Amino acid sequence: QVQLVESGGGLVQPGGSLRLSCAASGSIEGITVVGWYRQAPGKQRDMVSTITTGGSTNYADSVKGRFTISRDNAKGTVYLQMNSLKPEDTAVYYCRMDREVSTWRYIYWGQGTQVTVSS
Repeated sequence: QVQLVESGGGLVQPGGSLRLSCAASGSIEGITVVGWYRQAPGKQRDMVSTITTGGSTNYADSVKGRFTISRDNAKGTVYLQMNSLKPEDTAVYYCRMDREVSTWRYIYWGQGTQVTVSS
């Protein structure tokens, strides 16, 4: 089992920055793709950014050039640096980690952290 704990959310003014962290504990061997997703009220959960074990990244068009994802494989931690934040970035942000064991694939989610961008 893997437990994910997120931190770093909060209230920030438009144009500001936040850094989200997600730390995994438990059986972190076999973790492959990790990423961040977000869900605004009344909307579906969407991918924000993902990063593979080798460091290949993917970003939603709406955050390209403003957000940067990174990971520390040894620590089982993934980060999301968010700059130039906009009110439309307001959402609950969830960390997700995929883990492969033999032929099985497991998906783990964090509890979510609120990000509010408002003046």
